[in-house]
Amino acid sequence: MSMKNVFLYVIGAVVFGYVLFTFIDASVNDQSTIKGRVIEIISFDETGGYSAKGLQTLRVKVLTGTYAGEEVVIENHFTDNPAMDIRVEKGDTVVLYMDERGEVTFHIIDFVRQRYVFVIVLVFICLLLLIGRLSGLKSFITLTLTGLIVIKVMLPLILKGFNPIGASSLSAAVITILTFAIVAGVNTKSLSAIFGTLCGVLSASLIAYVTGSLANLTGLSSDEATMLVYIPQNIEFDFMGLLFAGIIIGTLGAVMDVAMSISSAMYEMKSINPEMTTGKLVKSGFNIGRDIMGTMTNTLILAYTGSSIFLMLVFLAYETTVIRIINMDVIATEIIRAVSGSIGIILSIPATVLLSAFLLNKYGGRNGSTTGKQ
Repeated sequence: MSMKNVFLYVIGAVVFGYVLFTFIDASVNDQSTIKGRVIEIISFDETGGYSAKGLQTLRVKVLTGTYAGEEVVIENHFTDNPAMDIRVEKGDTVVLYMDERGEVTFHIIDFVRQRYVFVIVLVFICLLLLIGRLSGLKSFITLTLTGLIVIKVMLPLILKGFNPIGASSLSAAVITILTFAIVAGVNTKSLSAIFGTLCGVLSASLIAYVTGSLANLTGLSSDEATMLVYIPQNIEFDFMGLLFAGIIIGTLGAVMDVAMSISSAMYEMKSINPEMTTGKLVKSGFNIGRDIMGTMTNTLILAYTGSSIFLMLVFLAYETTVIRIINMDVIATEIIRAVSGSIGIILSIPATVLLSAFLLNKYGGRNGSTTGKQ
C-alpha cells in the first residue's frame, strides 16, 4: 500500500471519528432540547381544545433537563391546520417546551427525529466506504470538508455581515480545489476540471445576478428568507446576494460532475492514443460534453422543480394563468435559479474542453502529470 493511500486512510479515520463523535455528542449531551416519552394517552376529546378540533390529555415522562425522570400531564390541542397538529401515540418520543411563567407547564412542540437522521447518515457513510472503498473514502473526506466549509466558514462569515456572494464564491473555489485534488490528485485532469467548474459556477452566478436585478427579484420569496429579517443579531442582509450565493452553492455539485467527467474522458483518450491531435481532442471533448449536457441540465431543473411541487399543485388547483405564475417573485426566482444553473453547466463544457486539450497536448495524458511531456 502506497504512503498516499495510508495517509488517506488515516485522514478518513480521523474524519469518520469526528463525524461519529459529533453525532454522539449532539445526541447525548444536548441540554437545550427537553425530550419526553408518551407513556399513556389518558383521554381524547374529538371536540375539545382551543379550536374545538380535538384535545389529547397525555402522561409524559420527561427524559432530559431539570425535570428528568418526572411524569407530567400535558394537554395536546389540535387545530384545523394539519401542519401544526402533532398527533402522538403511546411510546412516541417528543420534544417539549417548558413554560416557566407561573406554574411550570410543558407543551409538545415536535417529534424527536434525530436518531433516524443519524442512522440514515451512518448507513450512507458505511455503504459509501464498503462499496466505494478507496474512492468512497475520498468521497467521504471531500463531502465532510464541504460540509465543514459551508457550516463553519461560509455561513458564519455571512452572519457576520460579509458579502454573501464573495463568501460563497470563495467557499466554492476552496471546495472545488480540495475535492478535485483529493479525488484525482494534482494533474492535468484536476486542473482542467477546476477551471471548468469555476468558470461554470461563476458564470451562472453572474447571469443570475444580472437577470435577477433586471427582473426586480427581492430575494425574499421564501419564508426562511423573511425570518432572517427578525433574527436577534440585527444584521442588514443583502437578500439578493443571499439568493445568488445559494445559486453558486446549489449549482456547484452538478458543474463539478460535468467538468470532471469531460476532463477524465479526454485524459483517458490521450492516454490510450498519445498521438491524438489537439483538434481531435477538442472535437471529442465537445461530443462528450453534448451528451452529458442533456442529462445534467435536466437533473438541475428537475431538482428545483421537485422542491416546488407543492406550490405548482396549488397553482394547478386554482387554475392560475401561466403569465401570472411567471410574474410571481417566488416562481421567477426559481426559474432564474434553475436556468442560470443550467447555463453554468453548458459554459463549463467549452472551458473544460479547451483547457484539457491544451494541457494534454503540452504535457501528455499518461498519469496526468503536469511536470513535463510524457
